[in-house]
Amino acid sequence: MSKYVVAFRGQPSRTTSAEGEQAWGAWFGQLGPAITDRGNRVGATRTLTAEHPGDPRTAVLSGYFVIEADDLDAAAGLAAGCPGLADGVDVEVAEVVPS
Repeated sequence: MSKYVVAFRGQPSRTTSAEGEQAWGAWFGQLGPAITDRGNRVGATRTLTAEHPGDPRTAVLSGYFVIEADDLDAAAGLAAGCPGLADGVDVEVAEVVPS
């Protein structure tokens, strides 16, 4: 089993309804023990790039958590259940490289 960061990107002004919060909670419940780090939502962000330092982006990091899965395909399969996908949230799954 490997660990994978599941990162969320969305519009900075995006809000979640009470129903949306319930859907996220239900999804986390379905993931159960696959979650190894419940992560956090994030607040203000700034994207720095070599070409455009501090350039504001349309979609910004809005949160993350860490899961365990057999491989990247399995991790992406778990992430595919994210309720935010229906609301325009992008989900990125990346393998954690052990140090």
